[in-house]
Amino acid sequence: MKTAESQKKPKRSDYRQLFEALLALQSRKECDDFLRDLCTPAELEALADRWRAVRLLKAGKTYRQISQQTGMSVTTVGRVARYLEMGNGGYETVYQRLYRTKR
Repeated sequence: MKTAESQKKPKRSDYRQLFEALLALQSRKECDDFLRDLCTPAELEALADRWRAVRLLKAGKTYRQISQQTGMSVTTVGRVARYLEMGNGGYETVYQRLYRTKR
């Protein structure tokens, strides 16, 4: 059973340590192994769905088309689109690194 203390949000240092762990990964296999250990199957599926939504939004698909293709709610697609446009730039940075040179 969780105590009130254990239900507190992670500290900034906890996030930094997670980011450092992600940066330490050196291969697709290591990333696959780490994320499958870290996330539940549903969490990993949600992350993959959001990344797929980014790619489909960049390809010019509508929210409804993306919802039909992925099974995500239109609300979730809208949230991804909002962060793509007004978030911290993370989606755009990774998208550009992966797909800019391939076009």
